[in-house]
Amino acid sequence: MPSRPKPPAQTPQVGKPDDGQGSVVAERKAAKTRPPRMFQVVMLNDDFTPMEFVVMVLQEYFRLDREAATQVMLKIHHEGRAVCGVFTKDVAATKVELVLAAARRSGHPLQCIMEAA
Repeated sequence: MPSRPKPPAQTPQVGKPDDGQGSVVAERKAAKTRPPRMFQVVMLNDDFTPMEFVVMVLQEYFRLDREAATQVMLKIHHEGRAVCGVFTKDVAATKVELVLAAARRSGHPLQCIMEAA
């Protein structure tokens, strides 16, 4: 039986335009991102926690200077609560836990919560 000649190997040709068969075109849409939700860290007044401890907590965990920390402490004392700062959810939750842990270590019943801003 005579042998048939093998067909030449197909080599891709560069520069030849594609006829669009089987191609998919993805359109790029501009991503719309929203800023993260913000939360207020609020300290609540109680009759047992010393004012100086509250000032120290405000200075240490919220980076307020002594004057600003004293003003926030007085607002907590007179109004029953005050916003210590506004942060993203994770940062606010961490600050609340740090304040509560410091109060427990020192034996004070200081309460700190977070609320949606």
